Amino acid sequence: MTETIINLESVNPIEFFGVNNGKLDILKKKFPLVKILSRGTQIKLSGAPDQIGDARDKINLAVQYLEKHGQMSENYFEQILGGDDEKVIDNFVERNPVDVLVFGPHGKTVRARTANQKKLVEAVDKNDIVFAIGPAGTGKTYTAVALAVRALKNKQVKKIILTRPAVEAGENLGFLPGDLKEKIDPYLRPLYDALDDMIPADKLGYYMTTRTIEIAPLAYMRGRTLDNAFIILDEAQNATDLQLKMFLTRIGANAKAIINGDISQIDLPPKVKSGLEKSVRILGNIEGIGKIVLNEEDVVRHKLVKAIIKAYDKEHLRELENPR
Repeated sequence: MTETIINLESVNPIEFFGVNNGKLDILKKKFPLVKILSRGTQIKLSGAPDQIGDARDKINLAVQYLEKHGQMSENYFEQILGGDDEKVIDNFVERNPVDVLVFGPHGKTVRARTANQKKLVEAVDKNDIVFAIGPAGTGKTYTAVALAVRALKNKQVKKIILTRPAVEAGENLGFLPGDLKEKIDPYLRPLYDALDDMIPADKLGYYMTTRTIEIAPLAYMRGRTLDNAFIILDEAQNATDLQLKMFLTRIGANAKAIINGDISQIDLPPKVKSGLEKSVRILGNIEGIGKIVLNEEDVVRHKLVKAIIKAYDKEHLRELENPR
């Protein structure tokens, strides 16, 4: 058995260990064969040389991340501990300014955070239409909006159009208060939230007033030709076959489109079929159309979201194998 000591003097130990030592507990679970003790600004590792070496390398990567960013969520900490060194360095540590998609208000930087999010960025650079399929919390909407804002700021497009099907998820539009806009806005709120992170409030207000950025229900796209635009269709699993065909045939000259969807969360009425799976299947081999599949490893929300997705996926497979 060997021992090694890692100094944390370059970072805030409280930020490294987490509230109530939450991150330290994660570290211990990741390396159960290594005895890990925290002493002030030091971590003492005891165990087999190969086990200690692996733990030391991952701890040093986490320290590098903290040195660059000043804070680190438990979710990112888990991903740093779980990835191979090259991937972790690429996604979390050795980031170049060119990797930043958008510089938001107050110095906030928006980047692709996971391997599949980076694949989404690459797919959009290479294709004019991209399908991004994956469960909730994997950054589909956020990354897509960041790419749209980047294109607008770089003058690659003249406008951004963000749209969603106005489909209730257990609610009823008719019983909501207000006019049509006030009824529909809650369904478009995630798009507004993403924009708030990337564009200063006064400039965003100007863009909305001049319709440089437009947020509207999918039904409002009918009959239009969308030129010189970056278009995002969010929650596409709630679009019917005809709606998706209508949307895809709106795309005009010098335009890009991202279609986001989560097949596991279809909110359409029981007898209405989603058109997303069909669109992906019949369009997948067309040059200029890309597809990226995200999974629970791309979840960047609360760490329990990943566990929730896995549990539902497991139950879905059980139901398929044992139908009632």
